[in-house]
Amino acid sequence: MANEIIVPRYQRAYSWDTSSNKSTIKTQTDVFLSDLEEQRESGSISPYYFGHFLFEERDEKFYVIDGQQRLTTIVIFLSALFTRLKDIGKWTDIEEQCREDMVERHGTYRFKTVGYDNTFFTDYVIDQTRIDHTGVETESGLRIVRAFDYFKERLKDKPEDYLTQLLLIISKSTCTTHTVNNESEAIQMFIFQNNRGKRPSNLEIVKAHFMYNVHLYAKSNKSKIIDIIKDRFATIYKSISSIEYRINEDDVLLHTLKVYFNSIWEKNALEKIYKELKGDDPISFIENFTQSLSTSFEHLNKFFVKDEKRFPVHSLITLGGLAIALPFIIKAYKFSLADDEIDKLCCSFENLVLRHRLVGTRADITSRISDVFENFTEINKDFQPIIDRIESLKTKTDWWWAHWNNDKLEESLQGGLNHGIAKYILWKYENHLQSEGKAGYIPIRFDAITEKPELEHIAPTTEPEEKPHGYDTYDDEFKNKYQNCLGNYLLLSKSHNASIHNDPFAKKHKDYGILFQQREVKKLVPDPNKGNWDRHIIQQRKEKIIKFIMGNF
Repeated sequence: MANEIIVPRYQRAYSWDTSSNKSTIKTQTDVFLSDLEEQRESGSISPYYFGHFLFEERDEKFYVIDGQQRLTTIVIFLSALFTRLKDIGKWTDIEEQCREDMVERHGTYRFKTVGYDNTFFTDYVIDQTRIDHTGVETESGLRIVRAFDYFKERLKDKPEDYLTQLLLIISKSTCTTHTVNNESEAIQMFIFQNNRGKRPSNLEIVKAHFMYNVHLYAKSNKSKIIDIIKDRFATIYKSISSIEYRINEDDVLLHTLKVYFNSIWEKNALEKIYKELKGDDPISFIENFTQSLSTSFEHLNKFFVKDEKRFPVHSLITLGGLAIALPFIIKAYKFSLADDEIDKLCCSFENLVLRHRLVGTRADITSRISDVFENFTEINKDFQPIIDRIESLKTKTDWWWAHWNNDKLEESLQGGLNHGIAKYILWKYENHLQSEGKAGYIPIRFDAITEKPELEHIAPTTEPEEKPHGYDTYDDEFKNKYQNCLGNYLLLSKSHNASIHNDPFAKKHKDYGILFQQREVKKLVPDPNKGNWDRHIIQQRKEKIIKFIMGNF
């Protein structure tokens, strides 16, 4: 690592995860450190192997085409290790020489990550002139924080000989590298290498094919087109860093294809793109599609981050199952619809998505909404036909349309529900209870309704051993029909839910009261010593919740 190594702006930012102290799941940074420790404990005289790296050499610098995650982690780990060594005492000449060779020498940094993270990376990890991470906008930046803090924590009590042994392992390690002077060759090798190893995302494959095709077939302005594509993918990866926990990047690729070709029937992104690249004008397709793709990511970044603060958008995102709605939403942003118009569209799709998820029919929703999608265009931006179509699905009785109507919805609400959907319904129901009789009520967000909302079975699924427990008789009818239904579900905070377990109803009754729906339970059985939480009460409450759903969705 004696030369300057740079992650190009069009490459993915830092994406390795770091486990929390309480997590038992091993992440990439866990494995990285445990592999080094195994090498140390083995006493092996064979050098440690860090894998294969692919570079493009340009202007006496090395640009990483493959291997940036490992290289970033190595530098983060070394920075934490040198920090610990300095805490113990002054670096030895050998240690200082290693740091200068591998991390930084007199203000010259051996490694630079993607541009939008690099200043923070330098300040927080290498120079450590910044100790806080408030205001870090990208998830990749937060991953850098978590990795560095994790390594510092793991090394803080380690003795000097442990540290110097790990430093020796890294400084004497080997790797295989391939360096090319031609970007086209580097990209071709990336395509070949990653089609035969761990598969990258479809988006990464598409990016490589786009750049390779430009190198092959662009007859003029090749450098300009390459720079444009790099800029667009830099924007894409920055957006991904903000929204990757909300949506899969390959889903965005597919949604963009649907919008680009104005067809929600698109199913296979790679197949469609390969077909276009074999067409008469692949360069024009690449230029136009990368622009659409970059714009889609920017719009969804706005949708999931900034606009999510608006309640209709937050509600749709909280519900999930967005595959139906997002091609329409991307179009809405593309056509510059006003915020209130996007909110109306979100409310309408919230209705449709809830019905689609609850009813669980095998009937294809795509064929029922494809025409209104195709007619929603730059020339015809009227979204009302979309809303009208969704409204019509609620009342249609014709067999082809009736899969999501009110009868099917009400039927789907009778028994047990997916817990995520049940929590969503009870959150909406809580807002309904709190808003009754209040003008200008401002709805409460799901993440603010209570601390880490969880689904509680009021009558627990396992009958309490303590008798009398205050619940109905645990016969087959009660267990099959009443235990798992909306009438017996309740929202509680995670800590509250963990504290009550299989408690008798009287004890639960005493602790209820924070949310309006908890107070409702207490009103239904005012004195648990004189009345049970039985099937009749559960049925009464279920009917009330269903009435709310039917009147609002």
